Amino acid sequence: MYKQKKIAYNKYKRKVKEEKMKVIDKIALVLIIIGAINWGLIGFFNFNLVAVIFGEMTWISRVIYALVGISGLWGIKLLFDD
Repeated sequence: MYKQKKIAYNKYKRKVKEEKMKVIDKIALVLIIIGAINWGLIGFFNFNLVAVIFGEMTWISRVIYALVGISGLWGIKLLFDD
């Protein structure tokens, strides 16, 4: 009986972890898309949307750039997920 409860608990724990990872993956993808759109605007129209909205290299724009960069690194992990 104890072994069955332990197996059930481990399955539950794994499911919760997978659901959390899905949320993180979606957040990372949204930030990657925002970064891609911003780079597209810079490349095609020389227009930096992040700088226009939040200011040229203010602390908030730097945080956004950092989050997009971290999300890009997280995107490498997404390539190799099953």
